[in-house]
Amino acid sequence: MIEDGGLITFMADARCELSRAMGMVIDPSLVPPLGNPRCKRFCCYIDDGTIKIWNVSEEEGDPAGDNDPAGPIAAKTRAPAMLAAIAGCS
Repeated sequence: MIEDGGLITFMADARCELSRAMGMVIDPSLVPPLGNPRCKRFCCYIDDGTIKIWNVSEEEGDPAGDNDPAGPIAAKTRAPAMLAAIAGCS
């Protein structure tokens, strides 16, 4: 839990090194040319070094999970779904 006034550090993966290691780079053959490699839309909950939840917004025909931004595929990685999943882990 982040205390009031606490800070969260966000870090970039500009070369997709971590994304590749986790298998989270979108297969370039499935999407139009986007330039640099792109990371899949995903979220995870890690507790004391153990991955408890791993959600990826993708399905066949929608590797980026954004064909329907308000739909159920994209919703898997939105805050309400993640918070509900974390609450279920307790």
